[in-house]
Amino acid sequence: MIVLIPAYEPGEHLVPLVRAMIELAPEAHILVVDDGSGPAYGERFRLATAAGAVVLRHEVNRGKGAALKTGIRAILERWPGEDVITADADGQHTPRDIAQVGAELVHSPAPHLILGARTFGGDVPRRSRFGNAVSRRLFQLAAGWRATDTQTGLRGIPSGMLPWLLEVPGERFEYEIAVLLRLHRAGYAAREIPIETVYLKQNESSHFRPIMDSARVLLPMLLFAGSSLLAFALDTVALLILHALTSSLVASIVGARVFSASVNFAINRRFVFRRQGRRRVTGQALRYAGLAVLLLASNTVWMNALTDLGLPLLLAKAITESVLFVTSYSAQQRFVFRRAGAPDSGALTPAVGRPEPRANPPVRALDASADHRG
Repeated sequence: MIVLIPAYEPGEHLVPLVRAMIELAPEAHILVVDDGSGPAYGERFRLATAAGAVVLRHEVNRGKGAALKTGIRAILERWPGEDVITADADGQHTPRDIAQVGAELVHSPAPHLILGARTFGGDVPRRSRFGNAVSRRLFQLAAGWRATDTQTGLRGIPSGMLPWLLEVPGERFEYEIAVLLRLHRAGYAAREIPIETVYLKQNESSHFRPIMDSARVLLPMLLFAGSSLLAFALDTVALLILHALTSSLVASIVGARVFSASVNFAINRRFVFRRQGRRRVTGQALRYAGLAVLLLASNTVWMNALTDLGLPLLLAKAITESVLFVTSYSAQQRFVFRRAGAPDSGALTPAVGRPEPRANPPVRALDASADHRG
């Protein structure tokens, strides 16, 4: 078992954590990645090495995701076949909870990503409560399954999942949620266990930025919103042009909708849901067309019902479009652009028929220097 700790400008909790983990689990290796903290923090990493950790160093700050990937590459190279627990360096994860995640990982009946989930009760910093609440709700819309703590850095990772983790995009805080967003589509499942919610000095050592980092991890939703707005603008312009040319309202509506929907399909396929190449494009286009027809019919029903209840036309349209926006995103992700063979989305349940782990890719040279544990 390897305990992987990414650390950027760590506080006073790093060295006690290393010592406690070595005392609690002497058979485990502790791997710390110094993500470009600089000379001012050299003494803390030297003490971590003296306590028994292996320390890798980035010359410059590259982000938490990059630090995790550096650690994973080192683990695949030095300790192939070992399971991994990732933990934060800021004291948020107690040695007991780290050991509990490790025990769950070892005794899990099937390979799962084990998530140490905080309950966010009691005296929790406002920015942490807000950031997790926003991420949790939007995450369910984007991923199609529920996670109590989308920002948890305490995770138990089966060895067979490590090569796939190197393929997940992201270099900074967005990486950890990107892993969860792609987990089920890659054929893996997750399981949560409750852990203690710890915030020392109002979490002042955390480098997580709730607004910017939540926006980064939820980029697909933002891109989808932009794509929808562009389609609306194109539909409006095309409608005006076609109506001026043909004087036929019905033909203009149909022609404008076909044009804007075609552009929307191409953008969503290429940039939002990242489906490239020509394979399965016909099936995706047919499913998209069917969804568009259903949404158009639903739009009509909702608009008629709300206006019959006395709501103003613009308010009825705003409510209808908001509901259909969420419905459309979920349907396009889980039905229209779903990867072949991807499992059905759901709650935190075991994966059935999970594909065999991929072979380990060759490990490139690390941008790090190491002090080996004696």
